[in-house]
Amino acid sequence: MIKRTLQQIQNMIKTENVQDDYQEIMIDGVSIDSRKIQPGNLFIPFKGEHSDGHRFVEDALQKGAAAALWQKDVPNPPLHLPVLIVEDTLTALQELARSYRNELDVKVVGITGSNGKTTVKDMTANLLALQYKVKKTEGNFNNHIGMPLTILSLDEDTEIAVLEMGMSGKGEIEFLTRLARPNVTVITNIGEAHLQDLGSRDGIADAKLEIIQGLQEHGLIVYMGDEVLLKERLANYDGNAQVKTFGRSRQNDLYPVEISGSQSGSRFKVNDNDVEFDLPVLGAHNVLNALSAMLVAQYFNIPFEKMNDGFSHLKLTNMRMELVEGANGERVINDAYNASPTSMRAAIDLISNLPDFNQKIVVLGDMLELGEQENNFHYEIGKGLDPEKVNYVFTYGPLATHIAEGAKTNFPNERVLSFSDKTALIEELKKLTDKETLILVKASRGMKLEEVVIALEK
Repeated sequence: MIKRTLQQIQNMIKTENVQDDYQEIMIDGVSIDSRKIQPGNLFIPFKGEHSDGHRFVEDALQKGAAAALWQKDVPNPPLHLPVLIVEDTLTALQELARSYRNELDVKVVGITGSNGKTTVKDMTANLLALQYKVKKTEGNFNNHIGMPLTILSLDEDTEIAVLEMGMSGKGEIEFLTRLARPNVTVITNIGEAHLQDLGSRDGIADAKLEIIQGLQEHGLIVYMGDEVLLKERLANYDGNAQVKTFGRSRQNDLYPVEISGSQSGSRFKVNDNDVEFDLPVLGAHNVLNALSAMLVAQYFNIPFEKMNDGFSHLKLTNMRMELVEGANGERVINDAYNASPTSMRAAIDLISNLPDFNQKIVVLGDMLELGEQENNFHYEIGKGLDPEKVNYVFTYGPLATHIAEGAKTNFPNERVLSFSDKTALIEELKKLTDKETLILVKASRGMKLEEVVIALEK
């Protein structure tokens, strides 16, 4: 993590004051939460609408912080302490990360996409760790605050940083990529998430493609070649980066020639190679995610023959196709971190085709931020469910009632249950579960459907 004296920090960001007595103080990492201060941290408070971190500056210093920033429009800075006054503390955090990244001899992989970017991040980091010292974005630290914090957490000898880049609107990916200056960019796919803000899938594609604006000279662009919106936009790319595609189609640079699934993962082969890969993650869509990670690893000179070693130690970030066992022996796929129509269909396809279960149940909640067509998106998910492959449909939330309506076009009414009360849903679900049952739990993060998974484990 960043280790610099206050004098060096003042050379990296613009400050409004100079404290000669504290110039040689060494900061060791940064923190924006006074409750999580580690000895030597630089504490960076934010001024919000409902709370102000400046109230905790002195407390953070008492807990062991070496110094703190202070936003100049906040009155009464404690100048008897090692405090640097800046125009804006968020901007200072971002500029400090930009400066630190530029000082490091590190390669950066930037990953974005509507679905799968966290999974691809985890897979890519595992493969690259076979040969390099790697640091990746932790959790969902993928925005204008989280990514600077990730950069500032890099050790000086980190060889490759794998950075996830999220967004909610136009221009956000451009900001992140220009800060990170990636050597490799990956676009996993274009889905429907953020339609509410960006208006169309074309708008989403344009926003995701902002990631290449920060790409360094002679880098690599990896994207889902089956996605027409990306293919059209990159057809006339005239930069000096390599461009590689992955997907199901044989027109891609990397595609699967065989895929077989089981209760514990997937096995697959790719074109132009005889290696059989074992992926301990469920779903054919995750095989495609793996292909993008493999292209990145290949760019960094890791041969296909070594990649199974990276896949064998793979553990995805929580609540992403996480397989757990319930109290009655039922198997539960916890995919409750996020949802869009694309990812919902992929998860349903997975559970529909997994063998060796006598009963399959889907527990589906609201998909958020889908814009004006949100009701129809939910209805079509329900209508697409196959009563020959799914035994019961449980829905939770006001939008998910439209999933239930769509499902009732094919299912008997008694096999479709819609709830606005999570406790009632859990009680009914438990009546149906046994060791021969497989359950999919999926919704947008705001629905907190992981509470259903936790209840089933008790």
